[in-house]
Amino acid sequence: MDLIQILKAAYEANASDIHLVAGQPPVMRVHQVITPMEFPVITKEVARRFVEQMATPEVVATYEKHRDADFSYQVDGLARYRVNAHYQGGRAGIAMRTIKSKVPPLSALSLPEVITRLTYLPRGLVLVTGDTGSGKSTTLAAMIEAMNQRYKKHILTLEDPVEYRFESKECLIEQRELGQDMPTFASGLKHALRQDPDIILVGEMRDLETTALAISAAETGHLVLSTLHTCSASQTVERIIDMYPGGQQNQIRSMLAATLQAVLSQTLFARADKPGMVPAVEVLLCTPAVRNLIRENRTFEIPNVIETSRSIGMCTLDSSIAELYFNGYISREDAIAQSAHPDKLERQLAA
Repeated sequence: MDLIQILKAAYEANASDIHLVAGQPPVMRVHQVITPMEFPVITKEVARRFVEQMATPEVVATYEKHRDADFSYQVDGLARYRVNAHYQGGRAGIAMRTIKSKVPPLSALSLPEVITRLTYLPRGLVLVTGDTGSGKSTTLAAMIEAMNQRYKKHILTLEDPVEYRFESKECLIEQRELGQDMPTFASGLKHALRQDPDIILVGEMRDLETTALAISAAETGHLVLSTLHTCSASQTVERIIDMYPGGQQNQIRSMLAATLQAVLSQTLFARADKPGMVPAVEVLLCTPAVRNLIRENRTFEIPNVIETSRSIGMCTLDSSIAELYFNGYISREDAIAQSAHPDKLERQLAA
């Protein structure tokens, strides 16, 4: 069985993910649906060979030691892949996320216009949040590319692994990969401030040290972009504050109120009008009113501020979902299923 043939078939089907599990035939995810591929069952020997074909000897050694490894893999002329090799039932399993070789423009992603405005920010913290597979990496890459075409600045990305490969245009772009170029996100961020960056992309704020350093970088005049696995703007703020010990939470509220510029919470939907995906996006912009709510520990009031600030570009998740439904992009069932408040949205869609 040939790995490249499997990846070509998945690419032609516009698959977002490929799963290669010993004892099973290959499967792919197309528009959020797991779909079997027309290939034979993968043996444990073939699964192991696939891992060794894609990973460096150093990554294979890590895989053997920890039973898990994350890395990237590229097929020239096809695509790059974010890969996780793991064990299941004592045999190899591989999950691959397709990363298209060309960074899409923001205008092609069906995102709110306000997101383009965020690429003009001189400093501060911008967070793109959502579930795994919600398009966070693509949104961030499109924002970076927009700045790459406009500014003459130094952009530094810290990723696990590097996904979209950027070509330096007006900007100088350096991309550092976890494991290969830095031991941890925190270490990469700590040294980044000595590398004269203007814009820093942190793949994920996954622990307290990384989060603290990202906020400090935003405080010192850098534009910092990052992600969190949260489902709403208010939950994002609460998650960051809850990372800190109780005695430090008042201080971090003040720091976050000063540095946070925007939170974008994405959810992807399969389109009902044609093949493809479309995002619903909750948008929080940090106005003086929002900064006061963060500072005064009244984050539960953030949804109300979003609801009443549509004129400046803010939008709740349910409002975004409703707009997609009324435009004929998504089904009623999907809209209600992924709503933050299903009963309320159901009444709105029926009105």
